[in-house]
Amino acid sequence: MEQDRNLRYVKSLEKTIQNNYLYLKGTIDEFQDMCRMVTPERNVPTAILSDIREMYKEIRNRLTEVRAIEQLLHGKYRQYYHRDSLRDKEIMEFGFITKNCYSKFEYTIMQKEAIKRLKEDSSKGGSPSKAFQWFRFKENQIALTKNLRTLMDLDYETTPEKAGQERREVAENRTFTLFLFSGDSFSLDHLQSQIQLREHDIIERYGPEEVRGVLTHLKKVDPLEMQKKFQQFMESKGLTKLKCLLLPIHSPKDLEGERSDLVKTTLQGVNEGKAKILSI
Repeated sequence: MEQDRNLRYVKSLEKTIQNNYLYLKGTIDEFQDMCRMVTPERNVPTAILSDIREMYKEIRNRLTEVRAIEQLLHGKYRQYYHRDSLRDKEIMEFGFITKNCYSKFEYTIMQKEAIKRLKEDSSKGGSPSKAFQWFRFKENQIALTKNLRTLMDLDYETTPEKAGQERREVAENRTFTLFLFSGDSFSLDHLQSQIQLREHDIIERYGPEEVRGVLTHLKKVDPLEMQKKFQQFMESKGLTKLKCLLLPIHSPKDLEGERSDLVKTTLQGVNEGKAKILSI
């Protein structure tokens, strides 16, 4: 009699797991798509942000319930329970997917808020904001500011009739790429021994776990092409534990204002061994 009662109870618990599994299986793709809608550049209605948070909460509740039931079945009712390993594996994957998507979602929200604060600060008073301090050492920051100002207004030795045109082309084509590597000290030591820079490029050990630098481009470059080159460099040198952030600079105005929070929150969302572009 007790055995029959235990069997019925186990079946009811298994049914609960199955119902939660079907819910998760039918919801996880929609949850991923909704999270992908949220980007730093896109204005997403607050209703959608609320739906994402509510959906995440429901998914986590379902996963928690499944884990609690499985713990009970694997313990007290082990003799009556026949485990579905394939289903268990899928449910575990749902948990990983949900956590990763929601983490990226929250990082993006933080990034959007940082951008919003940046715009608000820059608009106050109608005057230029304080220059963004990319380097810690004053001489490097001065060199960066000087190079940017000089390259935007170069005076080449040209014939008078060509000077105006060529100077305009120079001003239009000069760009920079700020770069940041973050990770363990050993990998950063290896990075500094491998990276090759040119005359106007700068690199600095910003801290024990961070290297910052700037590349000077004498013509327009595609940020995606730079991202590809940095990615190839990291892979070829075995720098798979480092994170890389690239900030394309097209004008001195790009270095106005404080962007430390934006850089920090964006870097948190970068996976190890990957390079990412941050447009400012």
